[in-house]
Amino acid sequence: MSAAAPPSSKPVVRTFGRFELRHLLGRSACTMAWTVLDPACQQERVLVLPRSQPSDAQGLERWLQAARKAARLDHPGLAPALEVDAHDRWPYVAYARGRTLAEKLSREGEPAVDVARWMAQALEGLAFAHEAGIAHRDLQLHLLALTDTDQLQVMGLEVAIPEMVEARLPGGAHGLQAQGAAAGRDVLSLGLLMHQLLAAEPALGEADTGRCIERMPPAGRDIVRLPWAIPRPVPEALRAIVNRATDRQERQRYHSARTLARALHGWLDNASQGGDAHDVLLERVRQIGALPAMRGGAVRAARLASLESGHTSELAELALKDLALAFELLRQVNTAQVRGAQVAGNGPVLTVRRAIAMIGLDGLRRAAQGLRAWPGPLNESGEAELARCILRVKRAARLAQALRPAGYDAEVVYLVTLMQNLGRLLVHYHFPDEAQQVHRLMQPAPGRDGGPDEPGMPEDVAAFAVLGVDIASMGAAVARHWGMDDAVLHMIRRVPVNTPVRHCDNDDDTLRTVASAANEAVDAMGLPARQVPAALDKVAQRYARVLHLQPRELHDAAQGAMHGEGDPLAGEEDEVGAGVQPVVQEAVVAGEATELPATPA
Repeated sequence: MSAAAPPSSKPVVRTFGRFELRHLLGRSACTMAWTVLDPACQQERVLVLPRSQPSDAQGLERWLQAARKAARLDHPGLAPALEVDAHDRWPYVAYARGRTLAEKLSREGEPAVDVARWMAQALEGLAFAHEAGIAHRDLQLHLLALTDTDQLQVMGLEVAIPEMVEARLPGGAHGLQAQGAAAGRDVLSLGLLMHQLLAAEPALGEADTGRCIERMPPAGRDIVRLPWAIPRPVPEALRAIVNRATDRQERQRYHSARTLARALHGWLDNASQGGDAHDVLLERVRQIGALPAMRGGAVRAARLASLESGHTSELAELALKDLALAFELLRQVNTAQVRGAQVAGNGPVLTVRRAIAMIGLDGLRRAAQGLRAWPGPLNESGEAELARCILRVKRAARLAQALRPAGYDAEVVYLVTLMQNLGRLLVHYHFPDEAQQVHRLMQPAPGRDGGPDEPGMPEDVAAFAVLGVDIASMGAAVARHWGMDDAVLHMIRRVPVNTPVRHCDNDDDTLRTVASAANEAVDAMGLPARQVPAALDKVAQRYARVLHLQPRELHDAAQGAMHGEGDPLAGEEDEVGAGVQPVVQEAVVAGEATELPATPA
């Protein structure tokens, strides 16, 4: 009996066409990716394939046309397709082998800065593809690969069979609607992948982003939010961006790759030592000024030019009618050159009348004549929004004067309150589209199935989600550029709403507190009418100990600020927003914009 032949030690080689299959990188319900050896070049490749074959020859031809169109795209965020073909009617796209994020992901998650940078790179590539009418439809960690230079690239454009994906979309979609839905799905998928990279585990325990999306609204009811207990800390601003990307309300999510990429770039810039996000704003302020002159600026400049002399307080009243002029005067006198020569050691100038005394009537005329005319580069919609913001800010400043304790300069209180809103004003003027996005995110949405309204985002969270930075820091960056010191920067930062207000240690704290109370009260007055009384009562209770404020007093002062009571110029025609949308005109007629603080002589 002959001995049995020894078993062969040579492993079985599995093949796909000419490729030797090495191992499966990952798969989802719609696609899969394999590491293969290409014997033609003796190099490893990545094959990305749909999970099923096209249904017929026409379907295969449509797939090949779409994949070849995608392969022609050239962008750093898109992996170059080396080959688009089919074997036994099973189509595939071949790519150079790189390290995928699925292979890189560790049990501790990835550093926040790396995640934001990689996702921004992928989003730039996706935005380029979406604008060419091409989508991915099945983004997964194993389809995102890093090059040797740490550039993230997207593999698998147009690999998922559209009919398979569209069948999973709520209500189905076709044509341009399907293309838009596919692009939105790509953005949502990247939000889920950011979540997984930061949390070190997939959202809802679903590694397949497609299955996760099916469990989220509107198709499902599961809510995806980045957990607090995760291995690595995630900065608040980035957390807001990630949570907005996967928000339970569809309207709150990012609807284009560009907007999410912009938010991530803003956060990355702010997280860097250079503060580049603020530098963009500072450059725009240098080019076109902080704000445009209010309507009537030319008339005002001519009036100033005609004056031979005048009392400083009278000139200050005229200048304070225009926020752009008031801010320009403060900027001029607080620059390093002027301060070094005239007010060294005395701290920043915080009154317009003192600024006028320093630069003289000629300086005042030049400042007025140098302002850009209203509304600057804004379109009609942006003009109306800026006008509304100015009316609201001036109303808060007028209310702060009414609430100030005895002995505090009315003009200082007025200007500190204005500057607590400097970031808002600057964003409305220099980033009008982003300002409108922030506003939309802050609005409540109707509840599901007749339930209570779902709240909108707080302003700081909405700003993080859109700009990557908070609005207050935008104002602080410009104020510092104008020469304001740390004491002023402290005063113009609102008291956080979750911080108890029990005492004021000094005059700076008192000014900050009065301005914060006024701003919170005006925010409360912007709520639906039925909610205003309770919201004002809450503000009064919050500041009662420090400002000795009773609810009735706050209600009366708020109504006075709304209608210009106690304003020496009440009844004059206001120049803010003249000629803009009717709602703003009505506000002006009602007296909401006729404010000028009574400045002591």
